[in-house]
Amino acid sequence: MVFLAITPAGLRQAIALSKASPFAIWCGADAIDEAEYKSLRGVDLSRFTYALAGESREVVNGALETIAEHHPNTTIWVEHESAH
Repeated sequence: MVFLAITPAGLRQAIALSKASPFAIWCGADAIDEAEYKSLRGVDLSRFTYALAGESREVVNGALETIAEHHPNTTIWVEHESAH
């Protein structure tokens, strides 16, 4: 399983969940700043160099294609916030 976090809150939730049962996490550049990303230890986290929050479906689909290249035949869970 791989999780794609779109927001900082989603990333925090994914990191917390991965501590019980480790899995890979990917996120956009806007979910965590570079300094915090570099300081994280014990988390399988990859960070895109571009933002994902509020971006078009095409941008997110491109991110999903990249993740699929790195994790073939693996389910990718995508954070989605429903509109209120």
